[in-house]
Parts: sequence; structure tokens; C-alpha cells
Amino acid sequence: MTLHVNGQELKTDAKTIKELIKELQIEKQVMAAAVNMNVIKQENWETHELNDNDDVELLRFVGGG
Repeated sequence: MTLHVNGQELKTDAKTIKELIKELQIEKQVMAAAVNMNVIKQENWETHELNDNDDVELLRFVGGG
């Protein structure tokens, strides 16, 4: 399947947000996820199914001033 992750096209076999995050090896960095502009709660990452051509934003928060 093809996804658009943070603006980059990605071919993946991941079926859920959790699988995608694991595949990208960023499990400890991601704090928020949105699919097609809809925020997905972290407790739903394991069950929220991804579809071909979904736009996925994986966000992490950075402190600063």
C-alpha cells in the first residue's frame, strides 16, 4: 500500500498506525498521529486501519523557546 507520511510517499505493508510507527522505528518519538487530518488517539493506534493513499502525520513535541 502507498501512504503519504509527513509529506513523503511511502510503500508499506503496515495495516495500522502502530505497525507503521514500529516499521519506521520511531516508537519512542511519536506523541500524536493524524490520518487524513483527523487526530487518532494513542489508545486507538493498534486498531485504526490505514488505507491506500492515506495522508498520515506523525508528530513529536520538541521543547524550546
